[in-house]
Amino acid sequence: MMLLVPSDVLRPRHPDAHFAAEASAARASGIEVALVDHDALATSAGARQAVCRVPAGDDAVYRGWMLRSEQYAAFANALAQRDVTLRTTAGHYRRAHELPGWYSSLAAVTPRSVWTVGDDRAAFDRARSDLGPGPAVLRDYVKSMKHYWTEAAFIPELSDAEKAWAVANRFRELRAEDMVGGFVLRGFENFTSYEVRTWWVDGRCQLIGPHPDNPDDAAVADPDLSLVRPLVAELGLPFVTVDLFLRADDRWRVVEIGDGQVSDRPHAITPEAMITMLQSGAS
Repeated sequence: MMLLVPSDVLRPRHPDAHFAAEASAARASGIEVALVDHDALATSAGARQAVCRVPAGDDAVYRGWMLRSEQYAAFANALAQRDVTLRTTAGHYRRAHELPGWYSSLAAVTPRSVWTVGDDRAAFDRARSDLGPGPAVLRDYVKSMKHYWTEAAFIPELSDAEKAWAVANRFRELRAEDMVGGFVLRGFENFTSYEVRTWWVDGRCQLIGPHPDNPDDAAVADPDLSLVRPLVAELGLPFVTVDLFLRADDRWRVVEIGDGQVSDRPHAITPEAMITMLQSGAS
């Protein structure tokens, strides 16, 4: 297995500081580490330049900053031209990275959701009607604006068309060119725990820890994965994270699935544990 990490912007022969510890742990385990230019990856035309220092190899895993699905596809194609195969294909990445890719498989354990294609008002109103009255949380295919909760994330009542659209419009303004796909409306559920991030390789949960956004002193609950486990396995994805909350009725609910390559690692999970987990899927 080869580990690919972003290079430092100012020192391109060194790994980005955010991923340097994982790169060091990989090298200590005998894993080859190669650097890619994330800024070049951010434009499809720059994918070949981004991977110009990656040596030929059979199997690779990326640990780096988030990419749009089309950028990841260009990344995978540029690597293939160098005889490097990403363990996570472009199709795998899109399915994990964008909510419409995984929602139907996890519908039984995640808040009810509807979405639009594009960001126009008519499509938003149709989605709002489809979800029905009541409170909802707004996001796009890959991200919410939860740090702007009252103005761009939480909709107290979907039947109030103007107030709901005001939240959607503010969300669109804040996401700007980073908005992906369209609006996603999710039925609001009352959660009572801190968020838990679980890490899965080839459909098996390998690590459980806090979400990186949790306070440092937040206790991490041990989630009941009995309902979640077979559903994640059926997705057939090589490396994902599954974020969960405990609902007020003591049921664990999935709030997000993400591609593990671009999911942030909390300090509670060591770089060595991350590398050991990735090696478990190398065979």
